[in-house]
Amino acid sequence: MKTYTLEQIKDEMIGKRGTAKRDEYEFELTLELLGEMIKTTRLQRHLTQEQLGKLVGVQKAQISKLEKNATNVTIGTILRIFDALKAKVNMRIELENKRISAA
Repeated sequence: MKTYTLEQIKDEMIGKRGTAKRDEYEFELTLELLGEMIKTTRLQRHLTQEQLGKLVGVQKAQISKLEKNATNVTIGTILRIFDALKAKVNMRIELENKRISAA
């Protein structure tokens, strides 16, 4: 029985890195993980969605929406949320095969 790595399966099913379909997949996965990180951190801090919303200056519904699907959110909102959660945010930007990190 032949085995395949996860990367090989993604290459075959979604497309190789750098293709439009693969980039979209990776971006959506990142946003899904971001929402999960917000929820996990909020729960670790023993905050309700309403309490976090008050700390950030948004309504509970927006926190709920972000935790489920962080597709329509600004970087400023993300930073305010993690600041309210007392969590450090690190960002990595890639430009023409060069990585830039900001903490």
